[in-house]
Formats: sequence, C-alpha cells, structure tokens
Amino acid sequence: MNTLGNIIWIIFGGFIIAVAYFLSGLILLITVIGIPFGLQLIKIAGFALLPFGRKAVPSGAQPDFLSVIFNIIWLFIAGLSLALTHVVLALIFALTIIGIPFALQHLKLAGLALTPFGYKIVEDKQYLQ
Repeated sequence: MNTLGNIIWIIFGGFIIAVAYFLSGLILLITVIGIPFGLQLIKIAGFALLPFGRKAVPSGAQPDFLSVIFNIIWLFIAGLSLALTHVVLALIFALTIIGIPFALQHLKLAGLALTPFGYKIVEDKQYLQ
C-alpha cells in the first residue's frame, strides 16, 4: 500500500516538492553558513519524495544546543513559510476523501519543515520495534 501511495504522491506533486527542496538545499550548500540548512533541505527532499511508510523521529533523547539554535534560526527564515505551505496543501487535499492520505503526508512534512534539526527519517516498521 505504501508503494502505491508513493507512486500516486509522486504523480500529483510530490516530485515537484522534492525537487524544489533538493535544489534549494544545493543552493544553500554553496555558502559556508548555509551548509547545515542545505543538508536539512536535502533530508526533507528525500522524505518529500517518498513519504508513505516513513516518519520523522527525534534523533536523540535530548536535543543538543546547536540543534535548538539552528531550529530557532530556521523557524524564522524558512520554517514557518514551508510549514504553512504544507498545511495549506493538506487542507486542499483534505477536501476530498481520496485526498485525505495525502493531506496526512503534508502534515508530516509540515512538522519536519517547521523544525528539521534533531530529527531523522525512519521506516514506520523500524520505529515500532
């Protein structure tokens, strides 16, 4: 079921979202200051390409100081706008019954786009074990 969801996701905009995140990440990797933020955008791009069957979980028990600082910077520079974009897309997809699973994926992406530092992407089955 996850494979079918990912295929339909890619056809109906997931590929475009992933490419946008990836290209933005590459642009940020050019600058020294933007490297950590570019790496997070590339991480989100991979998640945005195939979100079904995967989730973002905290990478450690306690977030480190640098992750907190980077999340605060990210929140004001890009996090709010990216998260709001995903929430709006989720609301649009939620208008139809068929679109509800895609709305849920956009809400997962919104959470990661809001504060990506200190999270890792895992398979749903891996996280449950």
